[in-house]
Amino acid sequence: QDQLRESGGGLFKTGDSLKLSCAGSGHTFARTTMSWFRQAPGKEREFLGGLRWSAVNATYPNDVRGRFTIFRDDTKDMVYLLTNSLQPEDTAVYYCATRTRSAVRTSVDDYDYWGQGTQVTVSS
Repeated sequence: QDQLRESGGGLFKTGDSLKLSCAGSGHTFARTTMSWFRQAPGKEREFLGGLRWSAVNATYPNDVRGRFTIFRDDTKDMVYLLTNSLQPEDTAVYYCATRTRSAVRTSVDDYDYWGQGTQVTVSS
C-alpha cells in the first residue's frame, strides 16, 4: 500500500527551527514530484514548495520564498522541509504530498497521495 508519513511536528517556541520529514512506503517515489503543504485552522491548505524527482532546487511560491527549504533523498524515499525562526502564524498541520507527473503544481487537486499530516504549534 502506498503511503506517506510525516514526522517532526510538535510544540515549538517563536524563533525555533523546524525540520519535518516525509517517508514514502509501498511504492518508490523516486520519479515523482514531492511537495509540502500546510493548513492552519479555518484556512485553506497552502502550498509551501515542491521538488521534482530530477531537480536540484525546489520550487517555492512567492509568499514563502526564502523561509522554507525542501530537499529529498530518493535513495530513502524521503523528503524534508526546513525552516528557521518559527512564528506563531506557522501553526498548522503540515502535509507532504506526491504526484506521479513531473511538474510541480500548487493545487491540492493535482496530487495523488497525501500523508496524514503532522501538527506544528508555535507559541509566542
